[in-house]
Amino acid sequence: MINIAIDGYSSCGKSTLAKQLAKSLHYIYIDTGAMYRAVALYALQNGFIDNGEPNMQRIELALPELMVEFKINPESGNTEVHLNGQPVEALIRYTHIASLASRISQNRMVRDKLQYWQKQMAQRKGVIMDGRDIATVIMPDAELKIFMTANPQIRAKRRYEELKAQGKQVSIEEVEAEQKLRDFQDTNRKEDPLRQHPEAQVLDNSNLTPEQQLALVLQWIQALTKFQ
Repeated sequence: MINIAIDGYSSCGKSTLAKQLAKSLHYIYIDTGAMYRAVALYALQNGFIDNGEPNMQRIELALPELMVEFKINPESGNTEVHLNGQPVEALIRYTHIASLASRISQNRMVRDKLQYWQKQMAQRKGVIMDGRDIATVIMPDAELKIFMTANPQIRAKRRYEELKAQGKQVSIEEVEAEQKLRDFQDTNRKEDPLRQHPEAQVLDNSNLTPEQQLALVLQWIQALTKFQ
C-alpha cells in the first residue's frame, strides 16, 4: 500500500479521481476541501458572516467547538462529511460555500486545526487525499503525488453541468466568474497557496474521460508498486 496526494485547481475532477481510486484500490479517501467547506457552513449557520465576509475572529473562537469527521454511507459506500455529528455532504457543495471556504482557508489558525487532523489521518498507508496543499504540506512523503489541471473553459462547463444536474439555478457566466475568483484566491493566498510539488505527476484531463484518467493513474501506480 502507498499514500496518494492529489492537488490541483477547482473543477478538475480531483474528488472524482480520488473516489475512483479509493474504490479500485480499497483505500481510504479524505476530502480535505470538504473540511474547509464544513467550517464555512458552520460559520454561515452561526452568523459568523458579516456583509458576505467571514468574521475570522469569531470563527477562531469557535474552533474548539468544531468536529469534522468522515463516515461511510452504508447505502452508497461513499465517504461523507459530518459536522459535529450531523451529515452535511449536500449542504457544503453549494458555490457560495466553496467561495467562503477558500477565504476561510487562508486563516492560519483554521489551517493549523484542520491540517493537524489531516496529518493524523495520513499516519497509516492506503490513504488518498485531495486538495490544494496535500503534497506540499500534508503528505510530502506520499509515494505518488499528482497535480491536476484542465482548460479553464472546460472546467467551468463541467462545474456548470454538475450544478444544473443538482437542480441549482446558475448561469455559465456566474460559474466562470466564481471559478476565476477561486483560482486567484487559491494561488495568491498567504497561507499554503496552491503550488505544484516538483515531484508531482501532471495530469491534464482536458480531453480525458473519468474512466480514461483512472486507467492512466492506475498504470502509474502499477509501475510505482511493481517492485515493492
